[in-house]
Amino acid sequence: MQDAHISAPPRRFLPQDFVMTTWDALQPYFEQLQQRELSSLQALEQWLQDLSELEAVISEDACWRQIRMTRDTANKAYEEAFTYFCMEIQPKLQPYADALNRKLLASPFKDQLDKSQYFPYLRNVAKQVKLFNEKNIPIQAELSVMAQQFGVISGKMTIEVNGQEYTLQQAAKFLENPDRTLREAVFAKTAARRLQDRATLDELYTSLVTKRHQVALNAGFANYRDYKFEELGRFEYTKEDCFQFHTSVKEHILPLVQQTMERQRQKLQLDTLRPWDTDAEKAGVKPLEPFRNGDEMIEKSIQCFSELRPFFGECLRVMREMDRLDLDSRKNKAPGGYNCPLAETGVPFIFMNAAGQMKDLTTMVHEGGHAVHSFLSHPLPLSAFKEYPMEIAEVASMSMELFTMDHWHIFFQDATELRRAKLQQLERTITIFPWIATIDKFQHWIYENPQHTVPERTAEWEKIVKEFSPANIDWSGFEDYRAANWQKQLHLFEVPFYYIEYGIAQLGAIAMWKQYRENPEKALDNYSRALALGNTRTLPELYEAAGIRFDFSPAYVKELAGFVQQEIDKIVAGN
Repeated sequence: MQDAHISAPPRRFLPQDFVMTTWDALQPYFEQLQQRELSSLQALEQWLQDLSELEAVISEDACWRQIRMTRDTANKAYEEAFTYFCMEIQPKLQPYADALNRKLLASPFKDQLDKSQYFPYLRNVAKQVKLFNEKNIPIQAELSVMAQQFGVISGKMTIEVNGQEYTLQQAAKFLENPDRTLREAVFAKTAARRLQDRATLDELYTSLVTKRHQVALNAGFANYRDYKFEELGRFEYTKEDCFQFHTSVKEHILPLVQQTMERQRQKLQLDTLRPWDTDAEKAGVKPLEPFRNGDEMIEKSIQCFSELRPFFGECLRVMREMDRLDLDSRKNKAPGGYNCPLAETGVPFIFMNAAGQMKDLTTMVHEGGHAVHSFLSHPLPLSAFKEYPMEIAEVASMSMELFTMDHWHIFFQDATELRRAKLQQLERTITIFPWIATIDKFQHWIYENPQHTVPERTAEWEKIVKEFSPANIDWSGFEDYRAANWQKQLHLFEVPFYYIEYGIAQLGAIAMWKQYRENPEKALDNYSRALALGNTRTLPELYEAAGIRFDFSPAYVKELAGFVQQEIDKIVAGN
């Protein structure tokens, strides 16, 4: 059986007790690698191992700085440590990283490396060399610091409900409450609180867009979208494929979302569905509460993962033992959730804002899927092999959401509640697509039109959000909030253009679940095999290893959405 008790390999290049402090302490190791002679294939392979070790140490240190800052956005020391890395270390190592990339590509022995494993890595190195530009180093350092201000601003957002202060993540649980008056009040308070920082976030985003556009121009691109596609390594699909995805969602998925909203309206026996009604339960039905706190959630998640496959549960157990979990929502904690791979030690860190809701269970198993991916790819020999594309990373997480449903009795002992939980999960599997298309299409417009004004941006957002929203939800009275609703999406601020991956991967996850329904053990074997390959294969090859297709054509979208809808219909019918 696989063992989740992984650890950092012994250092052979850096001293075992080396801790990253200043650039002066780090620079000699880059100098050594730059000056070393690569006189044979063996020498090149050893050089790559040493470079990998150096990259892993730097990456893990940078990750811990970001983790600490997101856990406590009010801690100035954590913010300063993160800013120091972005402004004082990262800019100085980038020219060395570029020089080492060029040294690798210039080596005649690189052609003797195993192409079946090295092809994606060498392709990525060539891409980095193409994009590198000295002028962009200080701008990218500024962008790293600026993007984190979104978490600082959002982490301070709270509202009062029934005399008690709640973060917006915690307050969201009231939107599931059967009391419609309470739901509306909480929705209105949340909207008002977000709108307080509307101008600040508009200004921050405008600055980010302006600087990102300059980065693109410096690198020789017409716009930041084209630059970012290259930087993200989107070798297997184009912007036109993204536009096709938008159309597929509108044609084949939006009607299913409309049906879901109509079913919700009928369940609540309402004349008109309002934004605060979409997650609600009808009178007499308590919102689903899969756990009471983070400790209970992780214990139940370990049981759930262990039933699915013992190794999966062991991964979460090791993370708990090593204190690699921060799950409960609290004030001054950045919003959102993530699994952060830690390149040297291998055991990742899960961060989230749990408040006892059904969506928190989904987030936990989602991030748990990412964590399993980190564990499975850790044995790969180079750090670069573990930097897998997001289009497969999100298959790991989204598939886990669907795989684990057969074991959710651990969270819901009552059969009716279990059925409700599965229905909510499958509905979310479908309803997330229009929001993905909305955010992605919005970003294409933003960076194709970088000189836009705030009113122009607002108008375009309103147009796009209307295009991909079900028509049977009445937003009257909250038009201003809806017009600024994009500001809650952290990806726009922190990781531009990283969002359509969720849509591509959701299709992959549905295909994995379809495979799982037909043959569970084979599907889990394929899943584990594909994830263990890390970034040593192209995206189509990784999908093939998982037993699925890398495809988001209209016909495929229609086929997979239809499969999920059939499963939803079975649950609704009580089967």
